[in-house]
Amino acid sequence: MATGVLLSAAGLVAGGSGAARAAGDAVVLDEGELDLTPRLVDGKLELQIDDRGGDSTVVRETSEVVLHAGPATKEDLIGPAYPILGDTLLSAYFFNGWENAGQIFAPEPGWNGTEAGADTEVRLAGFEGPGRFAMYTYTREMDGNDESPVQHLNSGDSAHSAFTLAKDEERAVPTWGFTEEGVYRLTLTVTSGGSTDTETLAVVVGDDVDPADVLPGDGSTPTPSTPPTSTTPSPSTPTAPAAHVIDNGHLDLAARPVDGSLQFQIKEGTAHNPAWHEPDEVVLHVKPGARRKITEGYEFLGPVGDPVWWLPIQQLDGLIWPGWSTDQFKSSEIDGRVAFRLDAVQGPGALSIFTESSVGAVTMHAHSGDGLPDTFDLSVPTHRHTVWTFAQEGVYRTTFAVSATLADGTKVSDTETIAWVVGDDVDPSTVTPGTGDEPTATPTTTPSQSASTSPTATASPSASASATGSASASPSATDPGFATSGTGGSGTSTTGGLASTGAQVAVIGGIAVLALLVGGGAVLFVRRRRTAQ
Repeated sequence: MATGVLLSAAGLVAGGSGAARAAGDAVVLDEGELDLTPRLVDGKLELQIDDRGGDSTVVRETSEVVLHAGPATKEDLIGPAYPILGDTLLSAYFFNGWENAGQIFAPEPGWNGTEAGADTEVRLAGFEGPGRFAMYTYTREMDGNDESPVQHLNSGDSAHSAFTLAKDEERAVPTWGFTEEGVYRLTLTVTSGGSTDTETLAVVVGDDVDPADVLPGDGSTPTPSTPPTSTTPSPSTPTAPAAHVIDNGHLDLAARPVDGSLQFQIKEGTAHNPAWHEPDEVVLHVKPGARRKITEGYEFLGPVGDPVWWLPIQQLDGLIWPGWSTDQFKSSEIDGRVAFRLDAVQGPGALSIFTESSVGAVTMHAHSGDGLPDTFDLSVPTHRHTVWTFAQEGVYRTTFAVSATLADGTKVSDTETIAWVVGDDVDPSTVTPGTGDEPTATPTTTPSQSASTSPTATASPSASASATGSASASPSATDPGFATSGTGGSGTSTTGGLASTGAQVAVIGGIAVLALLVGGGAVLFVRRRRTAQ
């Protein structure tokens, strides 16, 4: 029997209650702080769950709960975890992981040993699942001291089938790792003071399976019967052709030369094997895995702790990664730069498009919350990525006007509307691409008379203007001219392709210092992160 005292890891930010009823009358917990607590009840030991995701603590039976590790819990695997979860892995799904601590809505399970009256042995007595499960402690302090992880439980290693939960441990927060998507059932036996209890905890990992459809415990709970449904066919109504839904992978919103002019199109895939789509044929799906917590320094998106649907500047598997491209043109074909103007956003909340520098400065390229249009421009040829954020779930429609001046002086432009579905409240396959009539809660301004025609890209900016471009060290802003222009939320018109207008936010003071500190820590972290072969 392998035992070890469970070490306490750093706690995470608690979210709101994620409790929802599911199959077999289970309670699905997909966010918030909770503890697995061996507790004496009428003189007998019981393993219960103390759910603190809401305004007060709710004690739940383990066999009635389904934990959900959603897509946002997927992280890169750090070096010390290789032997724990498997050397062939690049990433896995984690409760209490490193990268997303305090930034995502997910369960934050800990262990409380103070209710048993004595030390408690916790044993993994049974396991079912599509991959490997492990529970271990590895803190940043341990990383800094080059210490090894402390393993507690491991479904693939019988030497780590049990650990000792100390009687004075109020909240230990180890990392839980799962290597594959699917349904896991962890059968846990707790023993303390001669009393024993065995419970099975159901965990749904990823989004291949709806946790509301999963029976709790060992899966033997009968599903409530449902009345038979009528087989009488209902009258059919004509439907519009199904859109092409893109919900994962690389894509570019591109200015493309077509028949001697410019067209705004969507490139799906990499440069080696792309597929080109007209914007009014596509629905882009921002899946629930993009949901994050607004953190300090990003209050321009909303109150700290509120949700935002965030597509980061780096590619994340399972999410779309929209970028910008002018690289279908040759530099000799364009006089100056290509302008991208966001004219309108129709949807339930604000859309923000921005880049970040290495010291925490945020440059806003477009923000629908303070008025539109907003314009930014790119040199030719360029391929860049930005951060995209959506304030609410629902259907959005973004209207972009893209323009340039050809080398012969001809002005060319194209205006298109892209449909987006954010979250899972709406099935993206049911959404009509292009324009639509959904209501919008986002205030936008009508383009001014001077801006109501096609946006004008700057022609041949001077050398001095080029030198004043974005100082961002962000990978998406290395183009010295990835700046905004036109009439932004301030209503102030600018000239020259490099001046910044609209909502430009400088995150100063504490956040800048924090960014530097985090940057220093990131060097250490990258040292230990597995890289692709």
